[in-house]
Amino acid sequence: MADIPDELIKLERSSEDARQQLAGLVGEEYEAQWKAWRAAAEDFQAAVTVYTTREEVTLSRHEVEQAAKRAVRHAEPSGA
Repeated sequence: MADIPDELIKLERSSEDARQQLAGLVGEEYEAQWKAWRAAAEDFQAAVTVYTTREEVTLSRHEVEQAAKRAVRHAEPSGA
């Protein structure tokens, strides 16, 4: 797996946590949480863009984004 900076992993984890909190919400609570998810997702996307424009980064933007998402969504449980 690609070596992805911890900061990108943290931002994607925050976005994924916000998305998961949408479950079961309705109305204003849903709207507020959706906005929180969108903000977290935008922060992650912006950070990926900045990271991939660095000269020493050889991975494409897509590769970095997908590697961060895999690291968060398919992480081994704690203590494994």
